[in-house]
Amino acid sequence: MKRSILLFFFLVLGSAVLLGQRTSNNNLVQFSGVIMDSRNLQPIPYTNVYVVGKGRGTYSDEKGFFTIVAEIRDTIQFSFIGYRTVDVIIPDTLEDNRYSIVQLMTRDAINLPETVIFPWPSKEHFDIEFLAMDATTPLEEAAAKNLEEKALRQLMTAVPSDGDENADFYLRQQARTVYYQGQRPPMNIFNPLKWAEFVKAWKNGDFKRKRKN
Repeated sequence: MKRSILLFFFLVLGSAVLLGQRTSNNNLVQFSGVIMDSRNLQPIPYTNVYVVGKGRGTYSDEKGFFTIVAEIRDTIQFSFIGYRTVDVIIPDTLEDNRYSIVQLMTRDAINLPETVIFPWPSKEHFDIEFLAMDATTPLEEAAAKNLEEKALRQLMTAVPSDGDENADFYLRQQARTVYYQGQRPPMNIFNPLKWAEFVKAWKNGDFKRKRKN
């Protein structure tokens, strides 16, 4: 009797899990398309394709093509320097789990105020004004304070790494692994240059100073 009850319980639980997985998977959509300039219909390569609120995205290739897995009713944002940002919502009326579009982007014209540059009357006048310039501005003092070693160490430990830094670290690791593939990586214990640096630091008393600190 107990075995029958346990078997029935596991069957019901497994069915609920499978039903939940199917329901969640039904919301997934393979969103693909081509990003083009609305004026000359030329592809726009390396356009940012970002899923708003999900913290992930991709970018188009050199032909303007992109593809990303999204969910129904997700907002997809297209952005590129010099073009207006466009938001597209995945419709909830799709009959298939694939959705393709041709996204046209419009150039964003920015009107800057007129700037008139006047030359100095003479080189001597420029030298006088340059030497009389006060370089101790509040901005420079704030920059010097922000670049202190203590402040930089606090930022290094408090600010998390972004996607570019993580990707760069991962690629450097992979490059180092591929570079020494099939051979033993070098060991500094057999490096004469490292031994020379160690002996020089030992003679200068660098290790004693570290102990005192």
